[in-house]
Amino acid sequence: MDDDTGAAAGRDATPGDDASPDREAAAERLQALEATMAELEDRWRRALADLDNARKRHARELNHEAEAERRRICLAWLPIVDNLELALEHAKDDPASIILGVRAVRDQAVALLASLGFLRDEETGVPFDPLRHEAAEVVEDPGVPPGTVVRVLRPGYGRPPDRQLRPAAVAVSRKQE
Repeated sequence: MDDDTGAAAGRDATPGDDASPDREAAAERLQALEATMAELEDRWRRALADLDNARKRHARELNHEAEAERRRICLAWLPIVDNLELALEHAKDDPASIILGVRAVRDQAVALLASLGFLRDEETGVPFDPLRHEAAEVVEDPGVPPGTVVRVLRPGYGRPPDRQLRPAAVAVSRKQE
């Protein structure tokens, strides 16, 4: 009778009843993992949105700063324009005064460039440096060693490599043959 009772009990039980607590635990773990995944996905989407907003804000600020810098530079040049107009106005009364006025304005413009970090480069008698100079002309000058800057045709502004607006256009001496 004991055998029949055990067999009957085994037949009444559904397969996997012993695994039922394991299935519930796995389902709970799966549900917890899905909740964690949903939370992480939400945080990831928020981080992407924050990054996009920061990028847009930075672009706006960069444009604003560039505009402000252009304005500051233009304001620095306005006195030079005003002085050019004064020089032209005085030239009506005394045409020779235009030379003095233009020189004064040029000096003011060169000083402004220097104050912005771009010193004028018009040095002669120095060795030719391809970073500072642009050879516009080669001349024979027996009194000067070859490769020497003999004359500045157009001054340069700034110092290489990263603070140069343009190189000086120069005439360079060559070896006599």
